[in-house]
Amino acid sequence: MSRLFAISDIHGCFNPFYELVVRVIDLSKSDRLILLGDYIDRGEQSREVIDFIIDLKKKGFDITALTGNHEQMLLESYSDPGMLYQWFMNSGMSTLFSFGIQEVDEIGRQYLEFFNSLNYYEQAGNYLFVHAGFSDHDTDPFADKRTMVWECSPYYKNPALQGMTIIHGHRPKTIDYVRKLISENSNVIPIDTGCVYEKEIGYGNLSALEINTMNLISVPNN
Repeated sequence: MSRLFAISDIHGCFNPFYELVVRVIDLSKSDRLILLGDYIDRGEQSREVIDFIIDLKKKGFDITALTGNHEQMLLESYSDPGMLYQWFMNSGMSTLFSFGIQEVDEIGRQYLEFFNSLNYYEQAGNYLFVHAGFSDHDTDPFADKRTMVWECSPYYKNPALQGMTIIHGHRPKTIDYVRKLISENSNVIPIDTGCVYEKEIGYGNLSALEINTMNLISVPNN
């Protein structure tokens, strides 16, 4: 059986991302990898992360990359300079430094195309993958794009989401907490284990969840 992995919230931490994908899970072209957004900001190597994702896709790896709130803030800042303040408050400058530019409108076309190509969610069987979460109030929870990148919920009552297991990132959790939810067969599983927060106790790990086995595989951000 082909493996299906999900990874979220890399936040410019290229080294643990490379370690996890290449050396630990040893991703092959028969596997599928769904990335749940927030590739940029906070860490120092946002460009390297994006280049690596683009390179994997070019080499024929089965990569589905979703958008996160940080990618959305970059795009909003590109379209409307009035949005720069919010992005910079969320570490947008670290991404500009990584790309070797001073203004967001200097970003290369291939990168803009990448950010604009990102979908908001992905479904695989009975699993839904999203950066943050879904609206529990709208008849169509897949139409509320803001909630998909900004709002998380520990459970859902929306009829459109019943019978689905939601895999998301956005809000960092400890590995022990994630494993507890997995062991309880929770219908909502967060997989952001706070890679960029390596100085905070219980965090500082990048994790991949293999969906078929529900095995959580983590590497520390050293």
